[in-house]
Amino acid sequence: MIDPYIEATELRELVLKNEIRPREVAEFFLARIERLNPRLGAYMTITADRALADAARLELASAAERSAMPLFGVAYSLKDLTWTKGIRTTLGSKNFENFVPRADNEYAARIAAAGGILLGKTTTPEFGGRPTTEGGLCPPARNPWNPEYTAGGSSGGAAAAVAAGLGPIAEGSDGGGSIRLPAACCGLVGIKPSRGRVSNAPVMGEGWGGFATNGPLARSVRDAALLLDVMAGPAVGDPYWAPAPECGFVAAVARRPHKLRLAAIDHSAIAPTDPEVRVAFASGCDTMRALGHTVEPIALDPAAKLLEVARKLICAGISAVPLRDPAAVDPVVRSFWERGRAMSAAEYLGTLAKMHNLSREVVVALAPYDALVTPTLTRPPLKLGAMFTDPERYADELFGWIPFTFPFNATGQPAISLPLGWTAAGLPIGFQIVGRPVDETGIIALAAAFEEARPWRDHYPPLAWADDAPARR
Repeated sequence: MIDPYIEATELRELVLKNEIRPREVAEFFLARIERLNPRLGAYMTITADRALADAARLELASAAERSAMPLFGVAYSLKDLTWTKGIRTTLGSKNFENFVPRADNEYAARIAAAGGILLGKTTTPEFGGRPTTEGGLCPPARNPWNPEYTAGGSSGGAAAAVAAGLGPIAEGSDGGGSIRLPAACCGLVGIKPSRGRVSNAPVMGEGWGGFATNGPLARSVRDAALLLDVMAGPAVGDPYWAPAPECGFVAAVARRPHKLRLAAIDHSAIAPTDPEVRVAFASGCDTMRALGHTVEPIALDPAAKLLEVARKLICAGISAVPLRDPAAVDPVVRSFWERGRAMSAAEYLGTLAKMHNLSREVVVALAPYDALVTPTLTRPPLKLGAMFTDPERYADELFGWIPFTFPFNATGQPAISLPLGWTAAGLPIGFQIVGRPVDETGIIALAAAFEEARPWRDHYPPLAWADDAPARR
């Protein structure tokens, strides 16, 4: 019997030792998805035939081939925004309900080549345009800690899948917080890499004016680092890329940084921070101090500085999707699409230039510090259907929930969300670490030390409705 909450790193070791066969991995997680997914809405398309074919191919691999594959025998999922050759990719939209790409995204091909077993495509709001996974073609992604609440978005299905044990790791994308937000909602680790760290080939050069990138969701820092090691790196012809790190991301997990100077921000003029979140964040800062670091609150509000450009560039990014039938689009997302379509080329280029100049100001202000810590979100997970329904209010509600995440899509800095604690109602709260430009290794090392000081490995969602393992908190 496979532990549904097994780490990818441990699963690979068991498969390499022939204690578990790749086919057993595929069959176990496919059966679990079949049982739990109807309630969770984590997967849009289940690729059972592909998973079994992947497993069969791996079982024929030589010993040398097996040891060379960093994800040998590890089950994983891809978000339904990711192109997959020969597999339906809906983008969460009726306009693309039957779209089957002729090529894989570069990082999708790398994960497959690394020995992964593809379980399916996870749910997303239409074009990734909501912070909750609802409103489009895909079913709502429900939070495993309480299915009345959102798993977050736009990588909500990916987060729900990992948190509920429907696969140990998942790929997600992040254009304003869409990896870190669902990680915070579901009690996971989520990494938004630096701009240029993960290739967008062959689909585009950059997403949403440089706001969007792709990265891992996992239950542990080392698993997230493992998947990022596989995904990272440029493809030939990319317009730009992040320089190679000084060491592998998994290698960074073993490091223990000492006496860092950390900046801290726990509020923004855009929206108030929930009292439970602020209390939890203060405890996270205390943990950092106990680890020997200084934590200094600073008077900087990146969200207020970058709000205007973020609104425009995210709208422009969504509007770049060609639509046969705009009327079939989720009205909330369509409002962004229409605003982007109304933007002139001159306004777009001017906004992009402004984003870069304002981002420089933020990066310069943070330069004296080794990293920045913030809450991931201003509030804990929201009830499904409770917000983000009115196109006129949508932008204010959206940015009011994510003022600690979207600024670093603009600056291109790497950021990681970690489990921090739980509300009185039993819902997760996230803690974010933002690194210096292209310094994923630094924040991964710091995150691993934080995880060691505040372990969350044995915290499981109470899937009482699924007759699953009881919660241990």
